[in-house]
Amino acid sequence: QVQLLESGPGLVKPSQTLSLTCTVSGGSIATSYFYWSWIRQPPGKGLEWMGAIDYSGSTYYGPSLKSRTSISRDTSKNQFTVQLSSVTPEDTAVYYCARSDDIPLTARYEGDYWGQGTQVTVSS
Repeated sequence: QVQLLESGPGLVKPSQTLSLTCTVSGGSIATSYFYWSWIRQPPGKGLEWMGAIDYSGSTYYGPSLKSRTSISRDTSKNQFTVQLSSVTPEDTAVYYCARSDDIPLTARYEGDYWGQGTQVTVSS
């Protein structure tokens, strides 16, 4: 059973860089041919796919956040990380990591494993 767990600060100040880590257990992030995504859901809004890193380490980004997002991985720790720069209060959301065999992820059913999500609030 694959499990994903998001971790990171719950509160970030405007203009700072948000950094979240997803720790994966029960399966390797280097296993073909999966994608490992970051998705967020602002309050009262739908899911927004931020981007992904695949089994080979290639990265993919959604158009709306591409200029501010960076995704990387540490295969020795079986973790992947997202950094979102220059955050504003509009970046307040629940952030999820998930595994899928295709991208982008726009609905829950499109990923076979999801983390529980972590609330991030951007406020001074």
